[in-house]
Amino acid sequence: MLTNNSIVSSLSELPSLKFLYLAEDEFQASNHADADLEKLSRLDHLEVLDLSGRINFSYNILSSLASLPSLKAVSLGDGEIKMNPSKRGFHNLSKVEELFLDYSILPTNFFHGIGALTSLKVLSLYNCRLNDSLTLQGSHNLSKVGELFLDNSILPTNFFHGIGALTSLKVLTLYDCGLNDSVTLQGLCELTHLEELDVSYNYLGGALPSCSSNLTSLLSLSLDSNKFFGDIALSPLNKLTSLQYLSLLDNHFQIPISLQPFFNHSKLKHLYAENNEFYIDSNIESLEPTFQLNTLLLSSCGDCGAIPNFLYSQHDLEYLHLSHLNLTREFPIWLLENNTRLKTLSLVNNSLSGLIELPAHSHMSLESLDISKNFLDGHIPMEIGASLPSLLDLNISENSLTGSIPPSIGDMKSLQSLDLSHNNLSGGIPEKLTMGCSSLVSLILSNNDLQGQIFFEKFSLFQLEELHLNGNHFSGSIPKSLSNCSYLSSIDFSNNNLSSRIPRWMGNMSHLQDIIMSHNGLEGPIPIDFCQLQFLLTLDLSNNNISGSLPSCFGSRLINHVHLSKNRLEGSLTTQFCKSSSLVTLDLSDNQLSGNIPDCINMLGDLSYLILKNNNLEGKIPCQLCKLQKLSLIDLSQNHLSGRIPSCLNLTTNELYNEDNYVASTLIPGLFLSRSFKDTLSIGEPVHFITRNFTTKNEKDIGEPVHFTTKNMEYSYKGRLLTYMSGIDLSCNKLIGEIPYEIGHLSKIHVLNLSHNFLVGGIPSTFSNLKQIESLDLSYNNLSGKIPPELVELYFLSTFSVAYNNLSGNTPAMIRQFATFDGSCYQGNPLLCGEPMKSCSIRSPPPMIQEGPTQGREDDGFIDMGVFYRALPIQIITVGKKRSPGVQLPVDGYIDRLGNYCSVNVVLSHSNPKNSRDVKAQVDDEDMAVMNHIRSDDWVVMLDEHGLDLGSEQSAELVGDAGSNVGNYNSLKGCRY
Repeated sequence: MLTNNSIVSSLSELPSLKFLYLAEDEFQASNHADADLEKLSRLDHLEVLDLSGRINFSYNILSSLASLPSLKAVSLGDGEIKMNPSKRGFHNLSKVEELFLDYSILPTNFFHGIGALTSLKVLSLYNCRLNDSLTLQGSHNLSKVGELFLDNSILPTNFFHGIGALTSLKVLTLYDCGLNDSVTLQGLCELTHLEELDVSYNYLGGALPSCSSNLTSLLSLSLDSNKFFGDIALSPLNKLTSLQYLSLLDNHFQIPISLQPFFNHSKLKHLYAENNEFYIDSNIESLEPTFQLNTLLLSSCGDCGAIPNFLYSQHDLEYLHLSHLNLTREFPIWLLENNTRLKTLSLVNNSLSGLIELPAHSHMSLESLDISKNFLDGHIPMEIGASLPSLLDLNISENSLTGSIPPSIGDMKSLQSLDLSHNNLSGGIPEKLTMGCSSLVSLILSNNDLQGQIFFEKFSLFQLEELHLNGNHFSGSIPKSLSNCSYLSSIDFSNNNLSSRIPRWMGNMSHLQDIIMSHNGLEGPIPIDFCQLQFLLTLDLSNNNISGSLPSCFGSRLINHVHLSKNRLEGSLTTQFCKSSSLVTLDLSDNQLSGNIPDCINMLGDLSYLILKNNNLEGKIPCQLCKLQKLSLIDLSQNHLSGRIPSCLNLTTNELYNEDNYVASTLIPGLFLSRSFKDTLSIGEPVHFITRNFTTKNEKDIGEPVHFTTKNMEYSYKGRLLTYMSGIDLSCNKLIGEIPYEIGHLSKIHVLNLSHNFLVGGIPSTFSNLKQIESLDLSYNNLSGKIPPELVELYFLSTFSVAYNNLSGNTPAMIRQFATFDGSCYQGNPLLCGEPMKSCSIRSPPPMIQEGPTQGREDDGFIDMGVFYRALPIQIITVGKKRSPGVQLPVDGYIDRLGNYCSVNVVLSHSNPKNSRDVKAQVDDEDMAVMNHIRSDDWVVMLDEHGLDLGSEQSAELVGDAGSNVGNYNSLKGCRY
């Protein structure tokens, strides 16, 4: 740092110095910058001086630079440039040829001030802040400027007025300058000597100005990432025959796939036209192009038929991309034979068919070949390794290839990435491949019919970072040879037949980020060594036979997704994941976990998907869940949770639908399907909506999907689709109390299932706010009162059930979605009437005693006074010396469910009351003892030892066995439910 005069003085003793770098903040530290620079006046040979670094330059500093006679290039960037008309300023730098003011603040009169730099040839204003009134007016003195760089500087609308005065300008770059349709580019047409123009990454639209044809000296033109449109065949680009480099990427041009408009561009070497609209020419002249291209990128969405004929005449190609064009016919082996210097060939997502052919002679230049997502069949040529020995990347995935993996791939000594996934390949992984491809970084063999052990003992793939073998038939154990792959970061062995224990040495692979081994036969506990995997992001061991408890130290701070469902895990959830603050998905469903949901769950601030269904969890739903602001999906069903539903539960979801943009509603299987549409589909058959999807390697789906039940069917949600799902499933628990009305404020929720609990009270009227709800199940509870008629405003509702409650009054109007619901949605509510149930004008004999007339009474809360009934007292009779836990559980359940409405008396009728030794007599005595507790006018529900209701024949047998010894039971009434 220049903090004292001694350093500057020492520099002045170097008279031959040509380059001096004092950039960044070093020079700013001096409080005597003017005086320091004056001491540099002896540097007569200094040609380049860099003073950039957040300095507000005074004119004394600029004057000091005038004493450097050889100075040609100055950088004063990253500061504020002030122009004072009363001072000469830049007049003292008339010999400077290159001026760099990047990251500076420029005043309105800037171009007037630098007009004094009469020798200036290069001006760089990268990422500058320009005054809104700044224009190029007054720049006529800059007639020698040949290069002007304005990239990343936001330019005023009228900035180009007067740009024609820069008569020597050859290079003009305007990359990412915020230019839009309000900016007129007409002034650029005056730059007839311009050789390089870059206006990429702006917001320019419309057709190219016709005057662009004046730019006949252009060698390089970049129009990337704008909104230009128009047919190239009719554009002024046809006249720019001097072009060597042309980039039209990411626009809306209509381009003939023949490229005939450019046939006269004999100097054209590089053409980039990806992501535009290509079409097949109707009238193609039998001409050959005059160009010999080096680079050609035409990938986009289109339907372009056969590979265009002009490519037959090309012999200098090095980079060729013709992806996503639906090109047809056979694999174009002639492209390799005609272009011996070709390095990259990409034909992804076309309709090429037939066999893969190889050139007659080894192609020594090809480094990347991607022919994935086509209809190629047959075997991979056995000699592919000898024919393409220089390959770095080979991707033949998503075709219909059969046969085995050629061992000759092992001859590709430089191969770094191999993807043969989604084919029908069989056999094993060749030993020659695992020994010869020692540079291999990524090996993707997913979704084939490969089998046997994963690797042989001989193994040299020590550079592997990504190994995906999922969806095959590999068997045996996880090979120990992988323990030497110290760079391995992603493993996917899912959907195979692997067995034995997970090896402990995997915990020593410090780079592991993704471990995916679901749907195998792995057994034993999760190795405690996994606690050492500090960079682990995804762990998926679902659908195995993993047993034991979760390691207490488990859960790194970085882990995002944990899928351990459908195993045999047991023990309590304590603090295993409480330190995993980045956790997004936690799926522990279908295990044998017990205990309470830990209170520390509120520490998982990023948790979005909590799936704990079908375990043995008990206790209350912790209110700490309410603190999880990103929670989108909760499934706690099929447990033993008790208590009330927290009223503070809050869910979020990404905005997929809004009133102004009703799109993408058919992207998710089972989600946003109206019943009328869904019923036209085959049950259980997924619905696929296919769009062109340009994914990169980092965008591949990883891990087990989250399974969630909605509309009485279980769907899988994975990757991006999962982000659009929001739901709560608390069914099949022991929850009590009323449904919190606050749940009705979860307006973005798609699924709500509270069935098979002991909930009481009414259905909250706030449920009419659930505008995106598709599945609502409140069945098998003790809900009472009316069904809110406002529910008919739920336009996306396709599954609805309130069956087996104590609801009364009218059913909702049979309109909109409710017109699709049948009587099964309401059954088990004898006091409900209206379509599709019985008419409200006809009453069936009630199962309870009616209280009396209600005419003239007001509607009192949730009770429908027009059908108010008094519940009879209930007596529960069990038989045995004592109640077993299996019997006591349903007894307690009925007490909890019915105790709020009537008195419940529990009677234990002792087995074999007369201590008879005769088995038949024992049964008769027990039957008579039970019947002694029943009056002739009682209603009876008979349950077996499992809590299930008995059939009519069993009931008749019980009454018949009791005989006439206990009175007249001809009028005994039976009901099943």
